[in-house]
Amino acid sequence: MSWRRRRDETRLAFMLLSRLPMGRMETPPPLHDAVWAYPVVGAVVGAASGLVFWLAAWAGLPGLAAALLAIGASVALTGAMHEDGLADMADGFGGGRTRARKLEIMRDSRIGSYGVVALVLTLGLRAACLAALPGADMVWRLAATGALSRALLPMVMLVLPPARADGLGQMAGTGMALAPALAGLGLAALLFWPFLPAFAAMALAAAGVCALAKRQIGGFTGDILGGAQLLAETAGLCVLAGRFHG
Repeated sequence: MSWRRRRDETRLAFMLLSRLPMGRMETPPPLHDAVWAYPVVGAVVGAASGLVFWLAAWAGLPGLAAALLAIGASVALTGAMHEDGLADMADGFGGGRTRARKLEIMRDSRIGSYGVVALVLTLGLRAACLAALPGADMVWRLAATGALSRALLPMVMLVLPPARADGLGQMAGTGMALAPALAGLGLAALLFWPFLPAFAAMALAAAGVCALAKRQIGGFTGDILGGAQLLAETAGLCVLAGRFHG
């Protein structure tokens, strides 16, 4: 194993899934080789968001305010790419009649009513669940949900074919082997095994997105991956909030 290659794959994963500065790479590895590091990105983004929540709670802010600040930090670190994907997916599936029209709508940069409703509902659910949890251990919780939800993305790319012949999602999924996908999933499960009950809900959410995408457009796109991640993370937070109050 080349540690330099693993380092480059990790940097590439951060370039794809976050706005964190990673410098320039003269010869980047293939996109599909970086999928094992997706949970690493999720853990870093989640931990940073959890730290924002903890600091806000420590400063005496109400739980809802701390939750919204944490979500804002996550959005800033990722460039809202997952939120954008969910909105485009909702608009395409809700507004298009044919497969071609759905894909056309999903590629449109404008947001429609389905996308707005999807974002409001998921953001509201995430904020409500975070506000219901104590500030202690929030860094660990959000690192776990961030990592585990992103560990599912390579699985989506393995289960579904690309819905388009171009695009970043198609490039990342083409030629991807099972080993790096399982490596990322195993790494996330090993680090965050106490959260496996929540991971079951995340996996069900991602499976639901897969089934819907297969029926609607015959495969996955980058928007499908973004929507799957956000819905999976939301499902995980709902489980954590429910277990805390159960």
